[in-house]
Amino acid sequence: MKLRLSLVCLSLAPALLRAGAVDSHITAATVYSDRAVVSREAHIDAAVGQQVLVFENLPESLVEESLQVSAHGTAVAAIVDVNAATAYLASAPEARVKSLEDDIKGLASQIGALDDRASVLGEERNFVKRMMVAETAPVGTDASHGVVSSPRPSIEDWQKLYSYSDESLLKIATELRAIEEQKAEISAKKTSAEQQLSDLKGNAGRSVKNVTVRVDIETAGALDVVLKYSLPGARWHPSYDARVGTSERTIDLSYYGLVRNGTGEDWDKIDLTLSTARPSMGGAAPELRPWIVDEQQPITRMEKSISVDMPTARQPEEPGAVAGRSYGGSRLEAFTVTADVEANATSATFKIHDPVSIASDNSVQKVSISNARLHADLRYEATPKLMEAAFLTATAYNRSDYPYLAGVMNTFLDDTFIAASHLGTVMPGEKFDLHLGVDEAIVVSRKVLNRFTENTGITSNGKRVTYDLLVTITNNRKTTEKVLFKEPLPLSRNEKIVVKLIAPEEGDVGTKESPKEVTREDSTLIWNLELRPGEKREVPIKFSVEYPADLRITGLN
Repeated sequence: MKLRLSLVCLSLAPALLRAGAVDSHITAATVYSDRAVVSREAHIDAAVGQQVLVFENLPESLVEESLQVSAHGTAVAAIVDVNAATAYLASAPEARVKSLEDDIKGLASQIGALDDRASVLGEERNFVKRMMVAETAPVGTDASHGVVSSPRPSIEDWQKLYSYSDESLLKIATELRAIEEQKAEISAKKTSAEQQLSDLKGNAGRSVKNVTVRVDIETAGALDVVLKYSLPGARWHPSYDARVGTSERTIDLSYYGLVRNGTGEDWDKIDLTLSTARPSMGGAAPELRPWIVDEQQPITRMEKSISVDMPTARQPEEPGAVAGRSYGGSRLEAFTVTADVEANATSATFKIHDPVSIASDNSVQKVSISNARLHADLRYEATPKLMEAAFLTATAYNRSDYPYLAGVMNTFLDDTFIAASHLGTVMPGEKFDLHLGVDEAIVVSRKVLNRFTENTGITSNGKRVTYDLLVTITNNRKTTEKVLFKEPLPLSRNEKIVVKLIAPEEGDVGTKESPKEVTREDSTLIWNLELRPGEKREVPIKFSVEYPADLRITGLN
């Protein structure tokens, strides 16, 4: 039977009016960057006539303007009006108080039982010690003083005695240590329960919101009423785990949402949705004010300087998601989406598949959004003059239809944690880099073979400084690797100082527009090498700097 719903405000004197608190529970929440919209559901058996349903003890921070009500079921009904009012708790809920008090008593009883056991173990330990003293006391020889002579224990008796005492005392010490650990754990639970009880009893007089929903029932039946409202205090942001496989040339990218719930309501096995929308930003761009330029007027002592803050448009967060798709022949890139993704012109939402429980304590809860396996282009970069090391970089493309939102990223190389970094927003089709640190399997060395100064010209009115370098790169990996390394040339800022490249020869050097294995960009030489497994490449570099002998220069070393 179709349900008729209307949300209007009427003032009626119903023929039959029933009011009462309903038993409701939170079924879903949509979390934004600064708030959450919560769905709370109540089931009623509706009789004909008007009924007033009261959703009690909702958070005082509830935004009344955000209230929405819907209903579905077998009953034919119309929603007449919805109102929210502030109320004050007269006392703590008795059932919850009794439950906590019973928990505290039970935990105290467990602590008492452990204390009793510890006391018994202490007596046993003292008994073993007294027995050791008695058995090792000096042998008595004077019967007149009441000392009874006894034979001296044999070596075998001594060994048995010490073995027994050692085993007994060790067993007692182990159990006492276990008792202390159990007591610490139970005491922590007891302290937590006592704090909850104190907070609960302290809630007397605390303000809450009660929401009343007036419903006109035309045909009796079952009715599920859903109340939606906005609460501050909840937020989420993206997080990533990137696992780079050097052999497979892949990046396993796991996309997570880090959620905090500080709304004042616990979420227990609810349907969770994460949204990139910014409801607080409004629907229109801010208006510009006139930018006035005028002659400056002198300011008298009676005038005050007034500064006007011009509004600036904040950039909304980029929507983000990962979708399933395969690309490019042998380069199969698999996307496993663990959340239903929806996107529109201004935002994206991720509906988490499995029910989620998040306590209202502002702790971080990680939920999975998606997993993707991306093809990775691995390359090594080195600047031997500054550091004789090769740094590994992995490059991948976002092949989904959605951008990856900016967030923290934990990077792993072949299951070894490398570093925590940050991933900027990556739009669909864009590439992004993961910097994975130094790889000792690629060995880089740089040597200055020779540096000499000579006079030039017939009259020796010039000088030339020549540098002879050798850069050696060895690939100790079992795979062919790309290595890019850079070597600077001196940059002259005086026409009398001339820098000449000797090796490699100018004809072998490409440009940014026409790159070769070695390319020159301004005063930097850039080599793009491809090294086979075990290959060792030696790259000679030679250049000179010429200048007049009477010219004092700086920068040569």
